[in-house]
Amino acid sequence: MIVIGAGPGGYVAAIRGAQLGMNVLCIEREHLGGICLNWGCIPTKALLRSSEVFHLMHRAKEFGLKAEGVGYDLDAVVKRSRGVAKQLSGGIGHLFKKNKVTSLMGEARIAGKGRVVVKTDQGEEEVSAPAIVVATGARARELPGLEADGDLVWTYKHALQPPRMPKKLLVIGSGAIGIEFASFYNTLGAETTVVEVMDRILPVEDAEISAFAKKQFKKQGMKILEKAMVKKLDRAKGKVTAHIESGGKVETQEFDAVISAVGIVGNTEGLGLEELGVKVDRSHVIVDEYCRTGVEGVYAIGDIAGAPWLAHKASHEGVMVAELIHGKNKVHPVRPESIAGCTYCQPQVASVGFTEAQAREKGYDIKVGKFPFIGNGKAIALGEPEGIVKTVFDAKTGELLGAHMVGAEVTELIQGYVVGRQLETTEEDLMETVFPHPTLSEMMHESVLDAYGKAIHF
Repeated sequence: MIVIGAGPGGYVAAIRGAQLGMNVLCIEREHLGGICLNWGCIPTKALLRSSEVFHLMHRAKEFGLKAEGVGYDLDAVVKRSRGVAKQLSGGIGHLFKKNKVTSLMGEARIAGKGRVVVKTDQGEEEVSAPAIVVATGARARELPGLEADGDLVWTYKHALQPPRMPKKLLVIGSGAIGIEFASFYNTLGAETTVVEVMDRILPVEDAEISAFAKKQFKKQGMKILEKAMVKKLDRAKGKVTAHIESGGKVETQEFDAVISAVGIVGNTEGLGLEELGVKVDRSHVIVDEYCRTGVEGVYAIGDIAGAPWLAHKASHEGVMVAELIHGKNKVHPVRPESIAGCTYCQPQVASVGFTEAQAREKGYDIKVGKFPFIGNGKAIALGEPEGIVKTVFDAKTGELLGAHMVGAEVTELIQGYVVGRQLETTEEDLMETVFPHPTLSEMMHESVLDAYGKAIHF
């Protein structure tokens, strides 16, 4: 098996293939671990942890503690983040060695059935295998006129290694990437404005969760503009003038940095996919539920294979495809509606399954339960009383259709509901489960109880 790309989809596919006894080659052009480990999931969480601790230091008095002269060293914060990324990226090389995966640094192009040409520093060489897994990932989308320059206008890569701390920051796009960076820089003191073209921030989340998160962000001093669009950026020395259209009017505002987080583009160029007959639509490879491209022996996984663009989805697909190639009869295809989404802003946001609106649109008769953090002893003890847990059930069958949360540590809590959905749990199973006390997870129980009019503590 040949795997092109060593991100969270590719490197997992390679390791699982090797574990099954296959001879595996993994080709990577930049760095083991891909965007996630080097420039995405991991380093951003390291930055956000620093801002979270900084935020807590300012709240020391609430906890009976003293912290005076609280400040931060941005270079040191970034250095820690890069160190965490480097440590994990290096770990991939160790895992490859342990599992006897051969890795090759270079640019890959599929030259024909089972044939891949790799351009390395030493020249070109051809390798072959019956199965090829394309896991080349994606990059930041750049809109005309809003292109990044690394100085005044940044992509996520620039935002991870900023040339300076912005005083006044504009974030274009309020998906997970945009909101996480907005949260980080806002917490460190940047005057932050978020512009979202849709009618609400975090548009893929349940409307109630989005509204709650927006309220918290505004309380923290963030400025949020919804149903708005950045039409143009005028760049001058040390400043950017943004032309923002909102409510039918265009107004200008000055910023000293702009982060563009307006989606991603699949890395399909130069791979020879179209020549091979692989269908590509708007930079993403069209695949079936088993990640098959329709061309025999060619699979595509991860971001290049479409939404949801999440590392854990890519990894699951990597395992599935390796087992499929090896000949395992029963593999579990990925069900997008059972994959959790997590956003590590402050407060955190997490969800799985259908939103309340989606469940209604699909024709379900639903029962909805909610429980606020303010009713939970552990949340109050932590000093984190702001948040909600919301659950959506099929009124006829008791199936858990969706779960949506905003508040402290919800990115960890959500997995309880993910396991529940995987096991096809009903409200009865969840009601009869004993949740430990005092924990935040008790709110998950209470939310289920509330959907059926049985909540105890609210």
